[in-house]
Amino acid sequence: MHTKFVKKTVNCLVGISLAASLSACMHDDDDDDNDEHMQSMNYQVEVHNLTAGQPLTPLAAILHKPGYAPWMLGASASVGLETIAESGDGTTLISEAESNMNYIISMTSSNGPFLPGSSESITLTSESSDDLHLSLVTMLANTNDAFTGISNLNLEDLEEGEKVSVYLKAYDAGTEKNTESMGTLPGPVDNGEGFNSTRDEFASGEDYVSVHRGAVTVDDDLSSSVLNETHRWNGPVAKLVVTRLQ
Repeated sequence: MHTKFVKKTVNCLVGISLAASLSACMHDDDDDDNDEHMQSMNYQVEVHNLTAGQPLTPLAAILHKPGYAPWMLGASASVGLETIAESGDGTTLISEAESNMNYIISMTSSNGPFLPGSSESITLTSESSDDLHLSLVTMLANTNDAFTGISNLNLEDLEEGEKVSVYLKAYDAGTEKNTESMGTLPGPVDNGEGFNSTRDEFASGEDYVSVHRGAVTVDDDLSSSVLNETHRWNGPVAKLVVTRLQ
């Protein structure tokens, strides 16, 4: 009787010990999965200025889920987009994004405008890559209301160490006439007026975001323009490179 009891007790203890070990292993795996899921993800956002004579203003970058967009072609510009497209100040655009339910995080670069041939970068952090999108806006400073950027770039499938590159075209906010005349451009070629809350629609009556038709300069016989051929562009004005660092 005593021997059988000992054997049964040993077998029982072995069974309990094995079950406990399996339970502990399963618990550790769950913890690892949770830790991996909760790990912060860092994204380096870099913009290269490809123009010959257009400084780009500080970047306004936003991480968000689908459902937010800083602009839409054919739609009237928000006050935030108007402000950055006319003055380079992204504060109002960021505030608009923060009020959207799909907003995650945002950042503006702090080094001031960056010149042709140079680049600017910032790092954004998100707790999840699920439905993660990037939107970004920067102004072509030697213009009335031209900007470039990206709306809703999908980063969800970007793995650690991977990068995605996009060439960016110029857009017209449609909020100010493209006169290029003295006193109307905030960039260093003129140091003129920036944002003006009074919207000046195009001569044709347009008041919506469109692909920019390009600068018409004094070298194109527009005698009132303060721009010359170095301020023109034909094709992409910037290159965006997003790298997932972690």
